[in-house]
Amino acid sequence: MTDSREILLTNDDGIDSPGIRALYDALSEVGNVTTVAPADDQSAVGRAMTYEVPVREHELGYAIEGTPSDCVVAGLAELGPYPDIVVSGCNEGANIGAYVLGRSGTVSAAVEAAFFGVPAIAASLHIPQNEWPRETKVEEYAEVAEAVRYLVENAPEAGVFEEAEYLNVNAPLPTEASAGEDGARSAADAAERAPMVVTRPSHVYDMDATRDDGVVTLHDRTWEQLDGDSLSDPEGTDRRAVFEGKVSVSPLTAPHTTEHHEELDDLAERF
Repeated sequence: MTDSREILLTNDDGIDSPGIRALYDALSEVGNVTTVAPADDQSAVGRAMTYEVPVREHELGYAIEGTPSDCVVAGLAELGPYPDIVVSGCNEGANIGAYVLGRSGTVSAAVEAAFFGVPAIAASLHIPQNEWPRETKVEEYAEVAEAVRYLVENAPEAGVFEEAEYLNVNAPLPTEASAGEDGARSAADAAERAPMVVTRPSHVYDMDATRDDGVVTLHDRTWEQLDGDSLSDPEGTDRRAVFEGKVSVSPLTAPHTTEHHEELDDLAERF
């Protein structure tokens, strides 16, 4: 640890997921990390709360039999040192587009922190539809973990959280050409990593449902566009950025408004 900042780490994929391990390792280099995360997968639960949750010790911190929002409240109010920043992720699968923000357990943990007045970052890794479901490895999260570590180190001092309450970070899956032999990208290879851009949540929405033999099946077709040759999302949106292979950072407030400010533009340009 090279810094005295206190970091509360959580996620919605569960405490044993590779994404949270990648963030734990990266963030431990810049602060004291206390992990309070769900004991099992709590994807897409939004800001659901359980209110009374069993807790057990885990090698990374604490495993909670509850939701990401439960974890943030428990971590802030009881289980760890009061943090300077909350980090949620890294999620297996992107959390992009305005319609996703309220569903995502990963983003909802950051929103919960925002209501406490604690700066927060939600982080997710896009997995292409033709590779989903995918058993990801810790190494595949190296680039997004590096981006989060960079923001944790620099965003508070730059005044970013004087305007934004939380940042929603989404990164593309590193390509074989840009990654090392083990799937990870070297932190020293700044010229090779994906650029960071400041974005706003896309408003593209494409869901429908079909009924068959008494069962209604919901279809989220918004994701299919990300695997095509063209995208309807305009420049400056989070989905457009990830589609173009960039690290998207959306500065948001609860509930999910976007404000433009030069401090984050400067950080992204220097990344």
